[in-house]
Amino acid sequence: MTGRGRGKPCKAKSPDAEGAKRKTRLDKIKQVPLPSSQDDTEKENETANKRKPKQKQVNHGEEKPSIQNAREEANLRTNKEDTKTPAKGTNAKTCADRTKPMERFAAEPEKPGRTIKRCGGKAKAGEQNPEVMTKMKSDIPNDTTKASTPKAKACGGKAKPRVKFAEETPETQLEHAEAKTGKVPEEEKLGKAKTCADEAKLMEESIERAITPKDKTAVDSVLNTTLKNLKIKKNDRSKASQVVNEITDNIIKHLKQNTQCFKEVEEPLRSGSYYENLKISSPDEFDVMVPILVERINVEPFGDDGAFYSVALKRGNSLLKTFQENDILCASKMLQEFREEVKKCVKKYKEWVVTKKKPGCPAVTLTREVESVTISLDVVLCLKVKSSWPSFTKEGLKIEGWLGAKVRQDHRLKPYYLVPKYEGKGNVENDNGVLAKDIWRVSFSHVEKAILMNHGSEKTCCEREGASCCRKDCLKLLKHLLSLLKENDSSFDKFCSYHAKTTLFHACCSRTKDSDWKASDLSLCFHLLLEDFEGHLQRGELPNFFIPSQNLISGPGRKKCKHLADRIKEERHKGFPIFRQQLHVKGLV
Repeated sequence: MTGRGRGKPCKAKSPDAEGAKRKTRLDKIKQVPLPSSQDDTEKENETANKRKPKQKQVNHGEEKPSIQNAREEANLRTNKEDTKTPAKGTNAKTCADRTKPMERFAAEPEKPGRTIKRCGGKAKAGEQNPEVMTKMKSDIPNDTTKASTPKAKACGGKAKPRVKFAEETPETQLEHAEAKTGKVPEEEKLGKAKTCADEAKLMEESIERAITPKDKTAVDSVLNTTLKNLKIKKNDRSKASQVVNEITDNIIKHLKQNTQCFKEVEEPLRSGSYYENLKISSPDEFDVMVPILVERINVEPFGDDGAFYSVALKRGNSLLKTFQENDILCASKMLQEFREEVKKCVKKYKEWVVTKKKPGCPAVTLTREVESVTISLDVVLCLKVKSSWPSFTKEGLKIEGWLGAKVRQDHRLKPYYLVPKYEGKGNVENDNGVLAKDIWRVSFSHVEKAILMNHGSEKTCCEREGASCCRKDCLKLLKHLLSLLKENDSSFDKFCSYHAKTTLFHACCSRTKDSDWKASDLSLCFHLLLEDFEGHLQRGELPNFFIPSQNLISGPGRKKCKHLADRIKEERHKGFPIFRQQLHVKGLV
């Protein structure tokens, strides 16, 4: 009785049926080439011709030819390997060297995370059962072309850091990823790759950004400590907001009571990072928009990017006609008058100082000291337009997959705002004779604030009864990283926190679920957000979230964008030494 015949005796099969099955299985085995070198194949054929073992007679029926053939070939391979055993410590070079008998693995204790790779060779006779042989046959790729046939790699040595997955099958890619990262990349689980090339690219990118458990713990510690350090104390927040609200109310009161052209100003629109709960380090910067409702106006684009417009008042008794020249509402004249009125108001409050005007800046900036901290308040004049958004915004605000189509529709029904801001030289004019200094830039800061305050795909995100996400924490860290890099290199001055905010908006539309931004996955989510930002910088393109035709980073130039991308990538790969250094200076590490 043989090992396969334990228990019940094997029943004899029909000779015709048995012969047909034997022929089919022999054909299949012959069609599957073993990935061995040409020289090895010739030598094996010569050895096989010399050694033609006699077929054993079995009491309970003959063994299937497929198993016999496999055992014979395995015996021949094993005999050959015994004569060509590599020196101790050297790595196997060929597939024959890699194909070791299964007893070696049976003798060794299995190590956690260890993956046994199949090299296409067959095990020694008696070491595998038919089920294992069938499984090994199914693992061999049917396509023997260069693109799909895996190249022979050394299985005994350590895996190389970089693997060219384009030359491997998807199954082998997953094994390499599991061996290096301890888990299958999320892209593979979601099945986002549509072709083998896409799958290989996603796999390589995932491994490049993979973090070992030890590194992840260290990075998590640095990021969490940095966030705690950036958190504003409630006492400081309360004092700062109190003095800002006080001067803002006084300015609105002055404009309504003591001016003719600005007496129709509405309640201030408080926007910016402080009111979006994104302020970091200290409450030292505030933004307040002072809106004036305008009706019956013509808005024409200035330039090709759709972000700047000229405004013309239609017939009517508007108080703003004082600032109109050649049927164009002059932003420069209106801003100049607004600035003078704010200065008149602030003279009554000696602790506040009006800073010098910056070219192209739409804000009147006030500063004062509050407990040794210099607070800056930007008061921005703006026009409130209750009409359809400009046509350039049609393809923007793509939040349907993130916040829903209804939320997008509700936002687009809101008014939009125009602020007196231009780019470049103010004396540049378009074909209609409109000067750049008299144009207006469209603003959606009120929508940005609403999105950030309700940022979850689930309504309960970051609420008491819901789970917390790390979207805002990632943005805070990116803003902080950018500010530290700007301190060390003045060539980055043209990059601002609005670029970081826009990058987050695009990332949220790409990774739409709250589970993609779990608070426990802070380090991974931050790495992904940095990769997004690096990608925009490398391409030199960061589309305005509301106006896709406007490139927000066209000003700095491709060279500076690439330099910033390289610096961010360096920080990311080294575990953020710039954060560690700052924490060390403050004695927090």
